[in-house]
Amino acid sequence: MYKLAIFDMDGTILNTIDDLADSCNVICEKYGYPLHTVEEIKYMVGNGIPKLMRRALPKDIEEEQFQKVLAEYIEYYEEHCAIKTAPYKGIVECIRSLRAAGVKVAVNTNKVQAAAEELCQMYFPDLFDVISGSRPGIPPKPDPTGLYEILKEVGMSKEEACQPGVACFIGDSDVDLKTGVDSGLDFIGVDWGFRGRAFLLEHGARHVVDDTEELKKLILKD
Repeated sequence: MYKLAIFDMDGTILNTIDDLADSCNVICEKYGYPLHTVEEIKYMVGNGIPKLMRRALPKDIEEEQFQKVLAEYIEYYEEHCAIKTAPYKGIVECIRSLRAAGVKVAVNTNKVQAAAEELCQMYFPDLFDVISGSRPGIPPKPDPTGLYEILKEVGMSKEEACQPGVACFIGDSDVDLKTGVDSGLDFIGVDWGFRGRAFLLEHGARHVVDDTEELKKLILKD
């Protein structure tokens, strides 16, 4: 049984894509920029909000204008981040089962810390031992610093965590895969997120689960 399971947020425990896309298009429409489909947005997310907006806005946008639009997006999304967002089927029960079995559970996301805490409290009240979001001094994923901060919080050394079968990082994207690989932790991909099984396997994932029951069994090694 794994001692620690760290979850990505967007596309792994929460389906946030509609609110991310809607917020992006509201701001783009305001300024007359091209709009984007949900499928397009799926491949723009994963590296944090600034990267999302870099990909969504025209490449020749001036920096001052970009920073203005980015600030408006962040403000708008913070107020509209829970309109269509919802946990994936079975994920709440899965996390509860892990906790009941004695596994420590945490979240590592590129969302700003306040938003990450708010969403966890809204959809997963008191279920996570540590919530690590974007904040000063913590580079965004795929930098593994956030994962290492979680290890400190739960009192686990890197040496122990990087042993096979001790700690795992669960995610849905190539960004998450690289984060897990670079950290040295075991990585488990999920098929239900923004990228899917074929994409993750193509990018080198060794384990991809189809549903939360399979994820639970893999972590508990039933």
